[in-house]
Amino acid sequence: MCYTGDERYRLKGHKVKTDLQDVVIIGGGPVGSYLAAELVADGCGVTLLESKVQPGGKICCAGIISPECRRSFGIDESLVLQRARGARIYSPAGQTVELWRAEEQACVVDRAALDLRLAQKAMAAGVEYRFGSKVDSIEINDDGVTARVGVNDSRREYRARVAVIASGFGSRLTQMLGLGATGDYVVGAQAEVAADIDDIEVYTGHQVAPGFFGWMVPAAPHRALVGLLVRRKAGQYLEKLISSLQAQGKIAANGGQPGYRGITLKPPRRTYGRRLIVVGDAAGQVKPTTGGGIYFGLLSAQIAARHLQAALNADDLSPRRLAGYQKEWQARLGQEIKIGYWARRFYERLSDRKLERVFDIIKERRLDEALVEAEDVSFDWHGKAIIKMAGQRAMSHLSDIIRLPAWVGRG
Repeated sequence: MCYTGDERYRLKGHKVKTDLQDVVIIGGGPVGSYLAAELVADGCGVTLLESKVQPGGKICCAGIISPECRRSFGIDESLVLQRARGARIYSPAGQTVELWRAEEQACVVDRAALDLRLAQKAMAAGVEYRFGSKVDSIEINDDGVTARVGVNDSRREYRARVAVIASGFGSRLTQMLGLGATGDYVVGAQAEVAADIDDIEVYTGHQVAPGFFGWMVPAAPHRALVGLLVRRKAGQYLEKLISSLQAQGKIAANGGQPGYRGITLKPPRRTYGRRLIVVGDAAGQVKPTTGGGIYFGLLSAQIAARHLQAALNADDLSPRRLAGYQKEWQARLGQEIKIGYWARRFYERLSDRKLERVFDIIKERRLDEALVEAEDVSFDWHGKAIIKMAGQRAMSHLSDIIRLPAWVGRG
């Protein structure tokens, strides 16, 4: 059971005094803050440890979410910078495929403001935030967990009944605690530029971003975000993309310094353990096709809140009890992530010539129109669209790896 104040831990049916918090969360991004607020609303005591000195700030993220995400998690309309009904996708040689619908398909939110708003909401609900607190290690024993933080030249410890790792990409904590490392990753680079655009544009080809893609996204008035995903030399490829867009007259002037961020493409082996769960990017709850993690991370945080509350109420924080969290999030997202990761690996092996052929097939067979009209294909859920594309006989001539893996179609 969750308790507030100094009475938090139940022993043989009685409340006893202890310095244990109910939950300590490592990471104050959208996922960590949302989860913290959900747990506090259920009566839990929560401490959140964030390495940044304040919430928000510059973040390398295009901030594109769906209306489904915005509605499901009550994201305030005031955070929306731009709305989009689709996107224009460019082949390496400049062919275009346009995916448009009459209704809004996505919106661009101010990502820094989103982080700040969710943190403010959580703090107002009673979450105890500790900024400037980078967790170096977590110790787990029969009595609880201890998160150790280095602050300047001193060290501090935070004790709780259970720990949540929501610290995003690159956290060493999952591997240190025996959950395994993330299986694959990519680097994102992005800069704000002076530009007047109304639509989302996507750029493909090895000259832009080998194996991945670049983008230009409308943001504030007369401003846009230009970025890309790539496995190496992200700064060099971003500089080339910005120069190319300037030469085309799409960008009036260069922006500030680019930001960089690693993005997990494949989950670690486990996202739970004794008195421990992992959520968000650290858990690989990311769309491998686009690198977007806001929606999948928030969905998983919602699932995590239910399982943590039940485990705390039962005073059973064993791996067996918390395994239900991974079972549920994988039932919701696992197939989507698997199919997306297979598509990602396939796409990486296509030459520019084969990419051009993909565009030819899409236009010849009007697959773009079919995808737009398909009601079961959406901005967030790509699996069915990928299977529809892979099922096209003409696609099989591009590569011998077009065949779907045996697990596709299983529940």
